[in-house]
Amino acid sequence: QVQLVESGGGLVQAGGSLRLSCTASGLTFNQYTIAWFRQAPGKEREFVASHVHKDGSSYYADSVKGRFTISRDIAKNTVHLQMNNLKVEDAAVYYCNAISDYDNYWGQGTQVTVSS
Repeated sequence: QVQLVESGGGLVQAGGSLRLSCTASGLTFNQYTIAWFRQAPGKEREFVASHVHKDGSSYYADSVKGRFTISRDIAKNTVHLQMNNLKVEDAAVYYCNAISDYDNYWGQGTQVTVSS
């Protein structure tokens, strides 16, 4: 059974930092691109960042470039999202997504709240 478990969310003041983690089980971790999406109340889910398993490249939404960093710890089957200089508009539920040529899995999400 595949599981993606997000952790690290919480309440932070604007300008602060959080590190989210997505730990995977039940799948061959290095065969999946791992992405982070987020969804704020009343808005559609949007792409935040991804780490591609095939070549190790990373991609970011324009809104988070220069502030967020995605990284992969293969030994721990975990992908981290380091979020610095958080803004009020970054507040959302953050979801982990594992994608291969054949499968697509989602975690349950972790709440990030940013106070002004």
